[in-house]
Amino acid sequence: MKRHLMTLLAALIATPGLAAAADSTAANFSDAQQQAIGKIAADYIIAHPEVLVQASQKLQAQQQQQQTNDALNAVLANVPALLQDQDTPSYGPKDAKVALVEFFDYQCLYCSHMAPVVAQTIKANSDVRFVFKEWPIFGDRWKASITAAENGLAIWKQKGAQAYLDYHNAIYATGHDEGKLTDADISAAVESAHGALPSQAHRQETHAALAKNDELAKTLGFQGTPGFIVMPVSGANASNTTVLPGAVSAEELQAAISKAQGK
Repeated sequence: MKRHLMTLLAALIATPGLAAAADSTAANFSDAQQQAIGKIAADYIIAHPEVLVQASQKLQAQQQQQQTNDALNAVLANVPALLQDQDTPSYGPKDAKVALVEFFDYQCLYCSHMAPVVAQTIKANSDVRFVFKEWPIFGDRWKASITAAENGLAIWKQKGAQAYLDYHNAIYATGHDEGKLTDADISAAVESAHGALPSQAHRQETHAALAKNDELAKTLGFQGTPGFIVMPVSGANASNTTVLPGAVSAEELQAAISKAQGK
């Protein structure tokens, strides 16, 4: 029992190799000595409970850093899928040196909150290419999530970058997220993009692209929307690429762009 306590303390402290060292050290003590040491440790924790909070915070920070590193490695291993997929809408110069990739769902509350931030970032960075990965993860709950994504990809294929961005912004301008988006909202957004409502056949043609996005997002370790990646179009590495899971500020997006630009 006391030996397990020593090992647990070492794990909470989360210093590399310390847990293994605790196991090895504990084996060198008799049962009576281990019980005495365990009592000292338990008494100390009772007297100083803040050490558990500190250890937990350190462990959490290390776990978050590991997740970030894993995501970054996955991004660098999937650059073509992120930046060169012809089925993925993008806006900005084709010869841009930096790209900002967003995984999003039109019914995601946080994506809706980020929409004006992304629009602001687009206006402030005319030399950056913005890549839109439609990922309707709420489709099982709200059909409009998938319908909006299908129409967006169809408009991209039929009308190009500006029409797609107009549609994209019009959907979010409704403010209708979390199941509130209607077919009428989607039809109006299509009209704002100066396009005709895509046929069922055209929408079905987008399913392969949506499946690719789903697989890619999971490969990158994203657990929800939104998810942002900012990276150089060529020469991306761990020091100039940023992965931002979740909603962030305009300042964070801009800092990631500056980092990718080498500033």
